[in-house]
Amino acid sequence: MLRERLVSALVIVPILIVVLILGEPFIAAAVLLVVVLAALEAFTLVRAAGYTVLPLLGVVLAVAVVIDAAAPAELRGSSVLLAAVGLCLVGVGAFTLKDPREGFSAWMATTFASLYVAQLGFLIRLGTAAPPVKASAPFHALGADRGWILLLVFGVWAYDTGAYFVGRQWGREKFLTHLSASKTYAGLIGGLVACTVVVAVMLWGLGQNVLLAAVLGPLLGLAAQAGDLAESMLKRAANVKDSGRLIPGHGGVLDRVDSFLFAAPVVTLFVVALVR
Repeated sequence: MLRERLVSALVIVPILIVVLILGEPFIAAAVLLVVVLAALEAFTLVRAAGYTVLPLLGVVLAVAVVIDAAAPAELRGSSVLLAAVGLCLVGVGAFTLKDPREGFSAWMATTFASLYVAQLGFLIRLGTAAPPVKASAPFHALGADRGWILLLVFGVWAYDTGAYFVGRQWGREKFLTHLSASKTYAGLIGGLVACTVVVAVMLWGLGQNVLLAAVLGPLLGLAAQAGDLAESMLKRAANVKDSGRLIPGHGGVLDRVDSFLFAAPVVTLFVVALVR
C-alpha cells in the first residue's frame, strides 16, 4: 500500500507543479476537472447511502460555483445567486420523480453533493483574493496565486504526513472511531505541529508575519482533519472503503481532495479577513 501511494505521488506531484507553473487559466481548468470527477464520485456515494441523486444537474451546479470562483471580477457577488439558481434547477429536476418523498430526497442529496465538492473552488478564490507578494519577499517570484495556493497545499500535506507518522509511532488513544478507526490524539497533535511549521515557512516566504502561523496553522490542520472525517462519514454511510479506484493506492479523486474541501474555504476566509 505504501509503495502504491509513493508511485501515485510521483505522478500527482509533477502534474501539480506543471499546473502551478502555467498559472491561470490552467489552475482553474485543473480545479474544474477535479471537481467534476469528485462530484461523480460523491453522487455515487450518496446513491449508495440510499439517496436518489440527479448527477447531471448536480455537476452543472458544481461547475457553475467553481466558475464563479475563477472569475470574481466578472461575477462579483454572484455566488449566493448561483447557488440559489442551482437549488431551483435541481428542485425542478426533482419534479420528474413520481414519489414526492423520493423527489425531495433527490433535491436535498443532489444539492448537498454539488455544493460539497464545489468548495474546492475556494482554492482558486484564495489565489485571486490574497494580497500581492511583496517584492522583497523570498517567494516573490511565485506571485500571490501560486504562493498562497502552495501554502494551502503544503499545509494540508504536512498535516497528513505529520498525523500519519506520529500517530503510527505514538498513537494510542483514538477519537471518533465511528467515523475512522485510525485517528489518534497523538496523530492530531503531530499533524497540527507539522502543519504550523510549514505554514510559518510559507508565510515567511510570502513576506507575511510568521506569528500568524500560530493561528492559521492549527486552523488549517483542524479544517483538513474535519474534511477527511466528513468524507469518512459519507463513505461509512455508503458502506465503502474508497470513493473510487482512479488513483492506485489512494482510492478515488474525492479521497485525495477531501481535506481541501474544508481547508480551502477556511484559509480563504482567514486571508481575506486578516491578511494584508
